[in-house]
Amino acid sequence: MSSTSCDVVIVGAGHNGLTCACYLAAAGLKVRVVERRSVVGGAAVTEEFHPGFRNSTLSYTVSLLNPKIIRDLRLADHGLRIVERPYSNFVPLPDGRSLKFGGDLAASQAEVAKFSRSDAEALPAYFARLDRLAEQLKQWVLRAPPNLGGPFIVEGWRDLVAGAQLLLQAGRLPREGQRDLVDIFTKSAGDWLDSWFESEPLKAVLGWDSVVGNYASPYAAGSAYVLLHHCFGEVNGKPGKWGHAIGGMGTITQAMAAEARKRGVDIAVDAPVARVIVERGAAVGVELASGEIIRARAVASNINPKLLYQRLLDPADLPDEFNEAMRRYKCGSGSFRVTVALSELPDFLAMPGSHAQPHHASGIVFAPSLGYMDRAWHDAVAQGYAQQPIVEMLIPTVVDDTLAPAGAHVASLFCQQFKPEADWSALKGPALQAIFDVVQGHCPNFRRSLLGWHALSPADLESEYGLIGGDIFHGQLSLDQLFSMRPLMGYARYRGPLKGLYHCGSGAHPGGGVTGAPGHNAAREIVRDMN
Repeated sequence: MSSTSCDVVIVGAGHNGLTCACYLAAAGLKVRVVERRSVVGGAAVTEEFHPGFRNSTLSYTVSLLNPKIIRDLRLADHGLRIVERPYSNFVPLPDGRSLKFGGDLAASQAEVAKFSRSDAEALPAYFARLDRLAEQLKQWVLRAPPNLGGPFIVEGWRDLVAGAQLLLQAGRLPREGQRDLVDIFTKSAGDWLDSWFESEPLKAVLGWDSVVGNYASPYAAGSAYVLLHHCFGEVNGKPGKWGHAIGGMGTITQAMAAEARKRGVDIAVDAPVARVIVERGAAVGVELASGEIIRARAVASNINPKLLYQRLLDPADLPDEFNEAMRRYKCGSGSFRVTVALSELPDFLAMPGSHAQPHHASGIVFAPSLGYMDRAWHDAVAQGYAQQPIVEMLIPTVVDDTLAPAGAHVASLFCQQFKPEADWSALKGPALQAIFDVVQGHCPNFRRSLLGWHALSPADLESEYGLIGGDIFHGQLSLDQLFSMRPLMGYARYRGPLKGLYHCGSGAHPGGGVTGAPGHNAAREIVRDMN
């Protein structure tokens, strides 16, 4: 049995693990990253799924990746290039109409006015309120939240300062801004949107963000925050935009890995961790499935907290109250992911033509109303999957010809609602056909253009990518699992219950999405502890 040593060993080479490694190495620490799969990237990877066809397998679009991290890690120097969508979303409707949304404000207003003039007039005020909320919360994206319930003697003064800053920031908001902040954390997206607008297509395109990776109805309390969570981003310096990484999402993590290696980080793939080694109440390294021991001054976990604490650690090494709280930690996003190879572009009934048009390069949302989304969730609860799923289609080959043979295309289908704990060995086939039926209903050429596909049920997302319950966020974004409560109250400053154990993945603040923020923030805390 071989044994090596380093300052920090990071479990999981997803984008947050690689981000953390880069910042730690820049601080002069010796870092090793170990990855179970044969490729780095975690959920941000580009893989071949059909001969000659490649696509982003899981995460599939760019907006939340923090611009500071893009600069600090010199990702553009390593080949990252992001192109913007012509507009954010296209919603084809059953009656043959459609909504194109998210270009400039005037264009969006003109589109919305086809359904409601009053809604078009309300859009500027709605965006102003949403932007104000996003700006307040963005101030904490690259900061550690107050560690409520944490050890006062060691970190209490920092928590008092952070808490005071938070109260001062909220206190500076106008009264309606304070109300909005409470509403966005406690209300449903449906209630929030119903209070603003009357037209169903507009509420649907805005409400889509509230069910992305969220196994819940848009009328579930707290879903308004999930909507806001997807408003933090920017593309090429333009807030609120969405884009495509040329070469797919794997381009991001390959660039991160290149920068990490340049800084001296040792990255090992095909290196699953069997256990975290604990001695005298401290994490002191990991043992790989191969038997290799890697001893370290600190262990940083980029995997789902449930995976870490329930599979890689002995419960006897952890406090009983922590084990009980972790058992209640909620995972399961109700997501089903399909990548398809197409011989031609979809020909929409709402906007005919299989030649490339601007709507083909947008996020295409197959869900005409909040009521449709609500029924999808109720179906999943009752039957295991939505009979008419919520589907977003992206066709990256409209702007990126590196992913498919000339004239052919790939498309990503990100789909909700699918019961995480259902029997997916029996339901995967019928659920996939339900997804295809939704697309076919709007694009009559869809099925005949299919050349191949790769489908991932919630069970596949867990077994292949370590996403417990298929949870793309490493834990639901509910009020009890956000900010100072992520992953658990008392462990919000990226530190676990054992000395030397840290959280650097999406199970830590500020949560899921390809942001890099948890890795950035965890590295700062680790460096502080080691100095």
